[in-house]
Amino acid sequence: MKDILKDRDPDKMFTYLRGFFKGAQMHQSMASLGFAREKHEGYTRKGNGLPYIVHPLSMACYAVGIGIRDDAIIAAMLLHDVPEDTKTPLSSLPVDDEVKLIVDCMTIQPFPNESKWQCKERYFNSLMRHPGAILCKGADRFDNLSTMEGEMPLKSIENNVVETKYLLLPIMRQAKNKWPEMYDYINTYRHDIKVVCNILNIAHNVSEREAEIIENLKNTPATPEAYRQNPQDN
Repeated sequence: MKDILKDRDPDKMFTYLRGFFKGAQMHQSMASLGFAREKHEGYTRKGNGLPYIVHPLSMACYAVGIGIRDDAIIAAMLLHDVPEDTKTPLSSLPVDDEVKLIVDCMTIQPFPNESKWQCKERYFNSLMRHPGAILCKGADRFDNLSTMEGEMPLKSIENNVVETKYLLLPIMRQAKNKWPEMYDYINTYRHDIKVVCNILNIAHNVSEREAEIIENLKNTPATPEAYRQNPQDN
């Protein structure tokens, strides 16, 4: 598993997950695996140029590695960016309503006259609609933070560190108490996110500019275009 994630080879990850899903009879995850690869075909990750599918595949591999076996949650991890980035209707996803709900929670939809900070605050609070959304966002943010250094501009790193500290981590703390059956998984992601966030914070002295960064986010309009194929600034 560690070698697969280290290489971030989409073919190796795809093959591993396909075999795992088949053995575990995770039918929704199996259907989502091929669907996500098809929909993300031709898209690349901003910053490193890797095939975009590497991101959801990495999320799913890591989740399986820490013991998550919930078919709906893993399927949602694979599909979480499909509606937002490929303009695929939620209704077209090859999964049940529970998975669609988690994906819907993960999809950012800015309101008119809303600032980036207001949009993110509302977005992170909406994750509390389902424990799977918390885990999915935890996996998403951990993978993004882990791959930002050397690939994304300082502004993106600063924004992610600050909103993670003040918006996402507090929500994840609430989720641990609300869903005790998911406590260990949520706590694992929360711990890993804090570690990477602290490393980025120290490396770039983000704490010294927190107030300025937050004020800028509060004064910057949120637009739908800002959240299309720009995953590491989400």
